[in-house]
Amino acid sequence: MIRARRICVTAVAVLAALAGSPGLAQAEQPPDSGLLSATDDNSLPPGWRIDGKSGARELVWRAPKTVPMGDARVEFRTGDRLLGVPKPAKDGRTFRLTLDEARPAQLSDLQVTAAGRRLDAADDTHTSGSRGARVPAQAPANDVDPGRPGSYRTVTGEYDLDPVRLPGFDTPVEMTAEVVAPKGATGSRPLALFLHGRHSTCYKPGTEDDITGDWPCADGYKPIPSYLGYLRDQQLLASQGYVTVSISANGINAQDWQAEDAGAQARSSLVRQHLARWADWTAHRSTAPAVVREAAKADLSRVLLVGHSRGGEGVNRAAMDSLYPPPAAEDGYQGPVRWKVRGTVLVGPTIFGQNPVADVPNVTLLPGCDGDVSDLQGEDFVDGTRGISRGTALHSAVYMVGANHNYFNSEWTPGEAEAPASDDFWTDPEQPDPVCSPGAATRLTAAQQHKAGATYIAAAARLFLTGDDRVRPLLDGSGKRAPSADPARVLTHAVGGRRSGGFLPDAGAEVTGARVCSAIDPDPAVACLDPETPGSSPHFAWWETEQETGRSAVDLKWSAPGTAARITPAKPLSLRDSQKLALRVFVPPNTTGTKFDVSVTDSSDRRVTLGSVKVDGLPGSENTASYWAQELRVPLSAATRAGLDLRHVKSLELTPRSPSGRAWLMDAWGWAPGTSAVKAAALPRVDVGRTIVKEGDSGTRTYRIPVEISGHGSGQVRVYVLDPDSGRAENRLVTVRPGSHAIDVPVEVKGDTDYGYDVEHDIAVKAVHNAVVGKHRGGVTVANDDPEPVITLTPVADRVTEGETLTWRMSVEAPLAVDIWQPVRVLPVTEGTELSTKDVDPQWLQDWSGDVPDPERPLSDANLWVWLNIPPGSTSADFIVPTVQDQVAEPTESMRLALTDNNAEPLPDKPVLTGTVLDKP
Repeated sequence: MIRARRICVTAVAVLAALAGSPGLAQAEQPPDSGLLSATDDNSLPPGWRIDGKSGARELVWRAPKTVPMGDARVEFRTGDRLLGVPKPAKDGRTFRLTLDEARPAQLSDLQVTAAGRRLDAADDTHTSGSRGARVPAQAPANDVDPGRPGSYRTVTGEYDLDPVRLPGFDTPVEMTAEVVAPKGATGSRPLALFLHGRHSTCYKPGTEDDITGDWPCADGYKPIPSYLGYLRDQQLLASQGYVTVSISANGINAQDWQAEDAGAQARSSLVRQHLARWADWTAHRSTAPAVVREAAKADLSRVLLVGHSRGGEGVNRAAMDSLYPPPAAEDGYQGPVRWKVRGTVLVGPTIFGQNPVADVPNVTLLPGCDGDVSDLQGEDFVDGTRGISRGTALHSAVYMVGANHNYFNSEWTPGEAEAPASDDFWTDPEQPDPVCSPGAATRLTAAQQHKAGATYIAAAARLFLTGDDRVRPLLDGSGKRAPSADPARVLTHAVGGRRSGGFLPDAGAEVTGARVCSAIDPDPAVACLDPETPGSSPHFAWWETEQETGRSAVDLKWSAPGTAARITPAKPLSLRDSQKLALRVFVPPNTTGTKFDVSVTDSSDRRVTLGSVKVDGLPGSENTASYWAQELRVPLSAATRAGLDLRHVKSLELTPRSPSGRAWLMDAWGWAPGTSAVKAAALPRVDVGRTIVKEGDSGTRTYRIPVEISGHGSGQVRVYVLDPDSGRAENRLVTVRPGSHAIDVPVEVKGDTDYGYDVEHDIAVKAVHNAVVGKHRGGVTVANDDPEPVITLTPVADRVTEGETLTWRMSVEAPLAVDIWQPVRVLPVTEGTELSTKDVDPQWLQDWSGDVPDPERPLSDANLWVWLNIPPGSTSADFIVPTVQDQVAEPTESMRLALTDNNAEPLPDKPVLTGTVLDKP
């Protein structure tokens, strides 16, 4: 039973979530007040406070400076646990998260993060390091270079249609796009659609930093044309014969904080709205905008979706929704699907839901110096497809050393953008990052980065839309390069395609000579990377829970060569149709010369050493996610010559030959050249909804978390049920079928007449096998429906002699079962002399305001806006002001204070109180 409001959840798995879809608050906040509660036990760190108005208690953090609008999700955490996703205020500095009944004592080790990096603490990780970054060797050139312009003349133009309304968004979203296409090309040409990421939406011309997240833009402001930032990519593709269109999504960026999925479904709807228009125009050319009529005819059976950042997650959802329709209530497009998505390109993408669509090929571009989505969570668009479906779709990760997040879009690039723009990888000029600071040998210029990005987008288009297998070695870990991308160092690995078998540490394999480690676990002894490790791994990016089942790797650590690590799958694997064994292995950044012998053993215990592999670490620093797996291949020819039965391979061994070292094996597969034909499987789809209910005054009611299972067939998902009291999660594996109620999480609510706070009971769902998951998180929100208590502030000792303590008491009529937080503000006096910062105890001043006595000034200038807490079971809390005695003859002094609203304005129906301090006789 959850204490205080007696709302309990009964779930087949476990409990529910502390955070979820937090309440909306847009008011700008006054400066921080330092420690915010009446006692040290309940105090919060500087910059944090708790508001408790209107029946919804909110944890509030105010940044010392504006947090730029970006693609990474701002998150509140307590230690390793996700507390929730706060809502931003218009000031760009204030973030609010609605809390349930967790007590302040549970809000320990508070952190504000974005893609794993801290926003609320002084960043002491920007160190120059003792070693310079090594530039990786350049790979041999591929036979075909997709970065070379084609022979087609092009036509460029814009269309601007009526805006569309999307579910959950108050303001319609624009239907604006830039088209670049071949002119005079015969026949129908493949279509590539670009979707930009989350960026500021409006700017004031003539200013250096006046940008907003509004939509539509206010008077005097212009829209930031993020959709024009891919013109060079479009022009390259159009010259090669592709029709391209880049669409604007400012209307979504301005409102996606309202969406529990951060706007993924809305972006999918917008993409499909545009594709539907293109399908209409293809069928009825005379109805198309002028630029579309002038361009070559688009072939909607061959569509490539290119998404940058949150646009990457958006086009992944659009590909999913095109195969497996979403629930009508959640979607802004419910028309027929008259196109076929052949592949996606995801540039520095987010993947908050961690549910990629497995049967659509993709290329995920990971910028090695990404300062926005800095954990490179897009790696899960590759790793997260393993074992989900047929496995014939190629999923490629392209790691680009020295690339940042913004420069793939020229409208986000300083010196090229129409609006203010910046380098997202910020570093202290006095402590430059050895890998990513401008001027470092490994850092790309904006022009170099954009050209390299365009080249690899073109490689994906050529492979996925025209089936040209000659470009596959640029994407599948074969170690070839496109000269057009020089001097960029680009490394790739892949899963899927013509890979078979699969030595997977998270599929029940037995491991000896090494340890199976967990991607997400708060215990350093279990986790693959200790949280104190400088830098991070894209393979182990955080998810919704502090612990996750089923994401593992093999951790090898040795101090002398020769001891083998053996991976034995649950049953023997077949490598019969493979030419090589491909391993994905990473080692610590900046290390060199790590060597292994690779051996396999068949079911008859014949053991063959296939050969040796060598791997060097990527250039990395404390600020980069450079623990990234490289693809290493060894031929299987030695096994064939030795008569080993490749149809029944029972184990894989890695024997270190370096004197000492550390390495992690993600997986290993049989590999063969070529591109597989891709056919999407008919799969069940899971979408989690949210229900908001009133607690009621009496009785007990049971509600169920809404889950819709649609599609076809049978599959497995893992359901995480989060405990609102502790924030921890338990999980179970569930078999789902369309129309079934296999995910059944009841929430029992006991009504009462006691004032409390809203409580959220949440689940999160991940696909495991033969399933897709759209909206991955939702739950039941139990809303408080009891009146807020009347709070009074009355004097206890409001006329004292210097050296004594002024005291006021904040009270409620009867004890409550929850904390009450109420702000109090010290106001300027209107008559006489005001108490100064030197008339009060200096430690008290520091504790309550974070301020110091010097220079001496009126007490109301000392940032004294504080939150008093009446704890559960109590009826009052005292606000005390200890004064100091001095030897200076002074007139009578005073101070004024009042209960305030969340904007620090005195409540109109509450008195302003005065305290008087007399000089010592």
